[in-house]
Amino acid sequence: MTTLTAPTVRSAAPALAWVRTYWSVTLAALVLGLAVFWAVAPGLFTSFDPVAVDQASRLQPPSSEHWFGTDLLGRDMYARTVYGARASLIGAALAVSIAGVVGSILGAVAGWFGGFTDNLVMRAIDVILSIPGFLLAISIVVIYAAKTGGAGLVPAALAVGLTSAATFARLIRAEVLKVRVSQYVEAAVTSGTSTGAILRRHVLPNSFAPVLALLGVQLGVAIIWIASLSFLGLGAQPPDPEWGLLVADGRRFIATRGWLTLYPALTIVAVVLAANRVSAHLQKRNPS
Repeated sequence: MTTLTAPTVRSAAPALAWVRTYWSVTLAALVLGLAVFWAVAPGLFTSFDPVAVDQASRLQPPSSEHWFGTDLLGRDMYARTVYGARASLIGAALAVSIAGVVGSILGAVAGWFGGFTDNLVMRAIDVILSIPGFLLAISIVVIYAAKTGGAGLVPAALAVGLTSAATFARLIRAEVLKVRVSQYVEAAVTSGTSTGAILRRHVLPNSFAPVLALLGVQLGVAIIWIASLSFLGLGAQPPDPEWGLLVADGRRFIATRGWLTLYPALTIVAVVLAANRVSAHLQKRNPS
């Protein structure tokens, strides 16, 4: 039997103090971690098949066997919620990645070159931001579905990512305007370093600190928007589980069997609030 020695206790004390001070951040991180584990290894958290039909168990209320109850086809709702994390989080992560990359490129170009290029890019960004983001995402997905004959999770993530890129572009532009007048950037310009190399080695790496906070906020927004697109039939398609799709499937029974929508909806709320709390903490740590 092992015991904690005095040095071990002293080394653990700062970590415990941090957890007590930032208990809400710790809780939020645990919620996000659980959602990620659901997405990566859902089989560790449930033994039920999320798409297996069991007519004998249809519409059962929550119990010790079926924690979140069962749906119209007898499928375990807890299993579908756990497996639905994969589609929801992958879609949101893909959307945020697209937004970050596209927005960073546009913002860096506008902030570095300035003048006509800056005006052109920022006026286009202003036009995009003047349109409600979710409405623009719906329009992109509907146009894609009309041309290809169907929607899906990837088109939904692409639409959300392109719509959110404008927010990243404005933030990156503001940071690039600060960094480009720094001495190390001026030294790189004087030494004849190419523009691409300066942006890649000096400007962008030193402009990303505030983006970390924005990533958490945009992740929460992306989860909500992708879930909403799936709810409208423009995102993930049945029988694959996805949180927004689960809420849509249970809306017919919301007055009589509320668990069909309650637990997937609470999962969305919990993960989004956790992402926002972590984002707020990062913003305090990196206020610039």
